[in-house]
Amino acid sequence: MYGKVTDDIIKELKVIVGENAVITEKDKMIDYSHDEFPLEEIHQYPEVVVKPGNTVAVSEVMKLANKYRIAVTPRGGATGLAGGCVPINKGIVLSLENMNSIIEVDRANLMVVSEAGASLMNMYKEIHKEGLFFPPHPGDESATVGGVVATNAGGARALKYGVIRNFIRGIEVVLPTGEIVNFGGKIVKTSTGYSLLHLMTGSEGTLGIITKATISLLPPPKAMMTLVAPFESMSDAIKTVPEIIVNKILPMAIEFLEIEPIKVTEDFMNKKWPSGLGRAHLMIIIDASSEDEIMKLAESVADVCTANGALDVFIADNDNKQKEILDLRSHMYEAIKSHVLEILDICVPPARIAEFVNFVHELQKKYNVWLPSYGHAGDGNVHTHLMKGKYIDGKIQSVPEAEWRASFKQVRNELHEYGVKLGGVLSGEHGVGLVKKEYLPMMFDKTTLKLMKEIKAVFDPNNILNPGKIVD
Repeated sequence: MYGKVTDDIIKELKVIVGENAVITEKDKMIDYSHDEFPLEEIHQYPEVVVKPGNTVAVSEVMKLANKYRIAVTPRGGATGLAGGCVPINKGIVLSLENMNSIIEVDRANLMVVSEAGASLMNMYKEIHKEGLFFPPHPGDESATVGGVVATNAGGARALKYGVIRNFIRGIEVVLPTGEIVNFGGKIVKTSTGYSLLHLMTGSEGTLGIITKATISLLPPPKAMMTLVAPFESMSDAIKTVPEIIVNKILPMAIEFLEIEPIKVTEDFMNKKWPSGLGRAHLMIIIDASSEDEIMKLAESVADVCTANGALDVFIADNDNKQKEILDLRSHMYEAIKSHVLEILDICVPPARIAEFVNFVHELQKKYNVWLPSYGHAGDGNVHTHLMKGKYIDGKIQSVPEAEWRASFKQVRNELHEYGVKLGGVLSGEHGVGLVKKEYLPMMFDKTTLKLMKEIKAVFDPNNILNPGKIVD
């Protein structure tokens, strides 16, 4: 179906991007064979890796690939969890790592213009120097600008500020046929034609390669505070969330956490979470324009939590306490990572999180597995972890491969089916990529899937750009 990368094509690639920006040695391509999806069985080596340094070079690579029908897999920071940048058809991995400049921080328009290969970490540093704030925080700061735009990444702060799509004002894109196009710009609103900007945001590198993005910014909050409230049950914790919002309080983030992964993370970090009470905790982050306002908000949040059954409310009222809490939360995945098979990010209506997590607990008993869950209570995004270990006597203990494989696929299927049954979606922020596309027929009818395939065909008539991802 796809053309091979011949010696002659490698010579042409070296002319386009430079001798030192082409990798053909297998031992040097191992990092380009995978993303952060835990199961190695989806890994695949490309035939060649190219690292263009500008948009024109990206365009020339795509023209060459389209001419010979060679599969091209775009790659950013490879922090994805759905196999989105795995070159399953071999061919060319096109890495944007050399296109990593923060081009401009525009204070007058409250925007930043960045090349796609710039890391979030570097972008945050540059905008902070100018006293500005980019609210979305998808997690791993080694993720790239192009990657988070391509997956429409979210993160914990989506409750108040929205996901990446809410902040993208313009993008430069190289189409699969090599044309360079621009969608949007330094504008805040438009009702002019179809929004190809929004179509491209979240397209996971299947419709075009994002090479540059213009992103809106905000002034930073004057004050932030973190609260932790333990509850006897997940139901008690989740029913508290709408009560907080109904009381005209819109937190920056509301995270729900189960006690077991909290305890594992405490051991991993050698630090203590503020409370060991209850089975489910809410971590609530609020921001405000002054210290007086933040204290009033904190008191109001504490009152609502207490009225809804919180066993206690811990208020981190200084930077050190807040940092300790956020460090523990941010290292939760790392604490269990060595035992993780897959991190799901099913998103359900927020009021149905407790129902979904109760179903997770039923599956744990049914299949005798451990499925630790936590996530974003305000927007319904649940991160359930499929594990190759069990939580026994306060520790994670490994189980034989034959044992976890016996139930892995069935548990995975039932979780996705139930999430869709509750009115949810397969992915809230990680994307569909390679590993979730088999479940798309669960939530989309044939007409919708046909439209998606037709859109792909219009943008990529030879089906060379990130083929096999989202839809075939």
